[in-house]
Amino acid sequence: MSDPVEIKRRSLFALAAASVAAVQFGGVNEAVAQAATASAAQPAGGKLMSFKETKEIKAGLLNVQFAEDGPADGPPVILLHGWPYDIYSYVAVAPILASAGYRVIVPYFRGYGGTRFLSSKTPRNGQQAAIAKDVIDLMDALKIERAVIAGYDWGARTANIIAALWPERCKAMVSVSGYLIGSQELNKKPLPPKAELAWWYQFYFTTERGRAGYEANRHDFNKLIWQLASPQWKFTDDAYDRSAESFNNPDHVAIVIHNYRWRLDLAKGEKKYDALEKKLAKQPSIDVPTITIEGDANGAPHPQPSAYASRFKGRYEHRNFTGGIGHNPPQEAPEEFAKAVIDADKL
Repeated sequence: MSDPVEIKRRSLFALAAASVAAVQFGGVNEAVAQAATASAAQPAGGKLMSFKETKEIKAGLLNVQFAEDGPADGPPVILLHGWPYDIYSYVAVAPILASAGYRVIVPYFRGYGGTRFLSSKTPRNGQQAAIAKDVIDLMDALKIERAVIAGYDWGARTANIIAALWPERCKAMVSVSGYLIGSQELNKKPLPPKAELAWWYQFYFTTERGRAGYEANRHDFNKLIWQLASPQWKFTDDAYDRSAESFNNPDHVAIVIHNYRWRLDLAKGEKKYDALEKKLAKQPSIDVPTITIEGDANGAPHPQPSAYASRFKGRYEHRNFTGGIGHNPPQEAPEEFAKAVIDADKL
């Protein structure tokens, strides 16, 4: 196990990281320099960054909307967002990785953005195994056999599950807040009062009042979560409003409410995922090369790195992002996050 690495934010960090990687992939091009000058996805007083292009593809139960960047024949990287966020968490990460030669895929989860269910009869299920299977289906549809997978929040949990249950599909992993695989049985155990308080929204969502409140106020509700989860992140209204558009997905509320109710065994999952959940309930170890990340100002519920380090049995490193980095490191510290992805691929 590597020693923890303290990462400080540096304005030219992306240039150094991308340049080193680009040498491996065949030289530094103009796009590297352009990507490196973008220190955030929402520069003060400037125009918001955009993805190179977005696409759609039928995959499993869904028609998935996703952003793509980089060469089509490059090593694949899949970047997974959390709740209540969307693909724009990675809008400044993607061009750095693309400039380093990677094919970058950033999908909207079920219930977000332009991703839609193919059938109105499909249960609007937010359980962890269903979301992970969606990503496997997407990889199959895109003919991606194996990829570096990175994520935070729901995205980190999904990456963990893929690495644990389908290790042959995961070349390496970057996981914010470490090991997040859960189970209904594990979630029955009460936490200390301060920890329970941090999960206030989960308990709110168990009530009909909470469901109705989220339906009616999701824009302001999720903005509050951004503020609480990353108290030192000075995101702009424009940056938030762009991501908030993804919460207008017609299935968003149903997926979010089911996700949190399922965790507490207050909503049932689908039987077809029972075998996967049974494996996950055993808290399987992860053998693929992994870098875990924690921000020094993460205001969301999260475990301490010492609590999960032993879950990772392969080549492993933990990094602490300093300088007021909260729950959404790829958007708050895109250069450092991109470097973690490149470094995980080299472990």
